[in-house]
Order: sequence, then structure tokens, then C-alpha cells
Amino acid sequence: MWFVDIRAVRPEDWTQIWPFFRDIVAAGETYAYPDEITADQAQALWTPGDDGCTVVAVDGESVLGAALIQANRPGRGGHVATASFMVSPAARGRGVGRQLGEYALQWSTERGFRAMQFNAVVDTNTAAVRLWESLGFETVGIVPEAFDSARHGLVGLRVMYRRL
Repeated sequence: MWFVDIRAVRPEDWTQIWPFFRDIVAAGETYAYPDEITADQAQALWTPGDDGCTVVAVDGESVLGAALIQANRPGRGGHVATASFMVSPAARGRGVGRQLGEYALQWSTERGFRAMQFNAVVDTNTAAVRLWESLGFETVGIVPEAFDSARHGLVGLRVMYRRL
């Protein structure tokens, strides 16, 4: 495993995040963002309100991945956290996603969230499903044909959950 530092995102990090963010969205396999999303729109999506944070996994000055952690829903749903993750293709398979996932769980626990829920894990994203299951998440349901995969066509979206 490649051990990385995880820290709060800085404005200057976006120039490193945007290329892999753009390419991951363009691949059409894991995120339901519009294909034509701009860098500014993407950055705004990954900038949480007061109930969340964005962090990056870095090796020196190189940004290898990013995570957005926040309340899943406002108000009466605010006791459940959610998170989104992107790892640079150059860093995949080296444990960066696992370290970001472990950080998100710890951050959420320390802030008093009772659980973490992922609303839309693409069913064909088997690496993500395996990772989240290894971190104690379970699939509580699959919404059939809810994601239009560029490679596989219409596939399910998993709702995954873990108590904290």
C-alpha cells in the first residue's frame, strides 16, 4: 500500500484534481455528472457547506485523489454522512481510495454522524463495491437501470450503508 498524507483541499489543488475529475466523468462509468461539466461547476459541487469537507490524498505536492464528505441529507437526515471519492488513474490499485475511505469514516465518526450512506455506487464498479464491503458497508438496495454506463448500458445503482 502506498501511504499518503490526507489534508484539507486548497484552492490551488484544483488544477491537479480537475484533469482526473474530468476524465473520470468523461469515461461514463462511475459518476452521473453531465459530460459537459465545467471545471468551475465541478469545483462548486465538491465544495461543501458547513456540514462537510473536501480532502485530498497527496504524495509530496502531487494530488492523488480527493474526497467530499458531508451530511447525506439536511435537517432530519443530517445524522447520516455521505462521501464521494475520485482517485487519479495513475494512483489506482495502491490503496489511495482505501485511505480516503478510512479517513471519511473517521471524520464522520468524530463529528457525531451515526452512519454513512452511499446513494449511488454503480453496480458494475466492482472495485468500489469490493472496497466499500471490505470497510463494512452493505448493499441495502439496488435501483435497477438507474445509471447509463458508457460501456454496459443501463445498470443498477447500489445504496450502500454502514453504521458508525
